[in-house]
Amino acid sequence: MRLHFQINISEALYLKNPEESDLGRKIIKHSIELIHDYGFEYFTFKKLAEYIGTTEAGIYRYFENKHRLLLYIVSWYWNWLSLQIVFQTNNIKDPALRLKKVLNLLAAEVEDDDSTLYVNESLLHQIVISEGSKAYLTNHVEADNKLQIFKPYKDLNAAISEMISACNPKYKYPRSLATTIIEMAHFQNFFMHHLPSLTDFAKEKNDSRIVAFLTDLVFAAIQTNTKGKKE
Repeated sequence: MRLHFQINISEALYLKNPEESDLGRKIIKHSIELIHDYGFEYFTFKKLAEYIGTTEAGIYRYFENKHRLLLYIVSWYWNWLSLQIVFQTNNIKDPALRLKKVLNLLAAEVEDDDSTLYVNESLLHQIVISEGSKAYLTNHVEADNKLQIFKPYKDLNAAISEMISACNPKYKYPRSLATTIIEMAHFQNFFMHHLPSLTDFAKEKNDSRIVAFLTDLVFAAIQTNTKGKKE
């Protein structure tokens, strides 16, 4: 189904809004392709400029540095994912079923959304899995946090933690569990493909197994102290 929506990104992440020009959208589109193909360490504005037929100076008019660009596309993904969760759980009343749907969205393979022509969500999902932690594992994370750069991630965490609390209002750690499952969905996917001995999914390499694992983990945790209450 084709969706129409507006992705809101912190103005602290860019010097000029890339969504408002053809060059800006090219920067986003092709930076995702290059980071996916070569990795963030080997990605440079020089390579990007050559790839899209512009100058480094042209790219620097949009982004201060490549880390800001990484933060931008990762924030874009969290916003997009949050919208998918709202859309796909809107008509689900049962809190356990809502949470299970979210676990599937977190861990399952992402298909490209044709309503966003300059962003390939499938490639971006793989970047978030392999490179996303580099967005905040920095020595300037607190300064970035003061600029509310991580708000999309925090909003996603808050939405999931509310679903956890809806399943069991007495559960004490909904935010910590929400963060854990977001990150674990990514780590288990990465390990499954690259370090399979760290998972139980080496043979299948099937993300449905990760969904099943997360479901077992989450519901075992939130049903603790519920006196055997079934989902």
